[in-house]
Amino acid sequence: MLGLSPADWQAIEVTFKLCLYTTLILLVIATPLAWWLSAKRSGLRVAVQAVVALPLVLPPTVLGFYLLVALGPRGVVGQTLENIGLTHLAFSFEGILVASVIYSMPFAVQPLYEAFSNLSRRHVEVASALGANLFDRFFTVILPLTRGGFVVAATLTFAHTLGEFGVILMLGGSIPGETKVLSVLIYDHTEAMNYEAAHRLSAMLLVFAFLTLFVVYGINRRFQIAKL
Repeated sequence: MLGLSPADWQAIEVTFKLCLYTTLILLVIATPLAWWLSAKRSGLRVAVQAVVALPLVLPPTVLGFYLLVALGPRGVVGQTLENIGLTHLAFSFEGILVASVIYSMPFAVQPLYEAFSNLSRRHVEVASALGANLFDRFFTVILPLTRGGFVVAATLTFAHTLGEFGVILMLGGSIPGETKVLSVLIYDHTEAMNYEAAHRLSAMLLVFAFLTLFVVYGINRRFQIAKL
């Protein structure tokens, strides 16, 4: 099917599993973080924003290197895990999942931050005055009014994770069925001068990237029109 080999399908499975888990985890983490950032007006807020946005300017290999040091058997996290009877996270799916969550953080936080910043707090205050608890306010007021931000955040996070390479290769290597994602497989195909296979997978990612941007811009345009 589509001329893909079993190794290609295996990499696709690992990649989409990584994208899905990263997106779900980041939506849970980024929602309260973006809400806090949109409400706070302190020096700490600026520092947190800078930390969140750091992966946008930091070379992926630098982030991957420090994660490898921290999560490996001699790192603070890796050594702690081994001391309590667990295994370190270097060269494992769990390790590249941690890396993906950190590396894709800005793509989840920023759209939600913009959505929450443009939300009128009056709606939330009215719901609170009527006796709605935190979860009721979120699901009945905040979520419906900012759903566009959530769609954009989820879409961009999924797509960005799909294209990760440097941080994944540094921390996870190229282990089939474990850490070999599509971007790493394309690199392997190219290194082996198997250009036909590399082109086939690259074309798939190119089409997916275009469709992702098309959806994001379409959603933004729709909500801009709705505000007029």
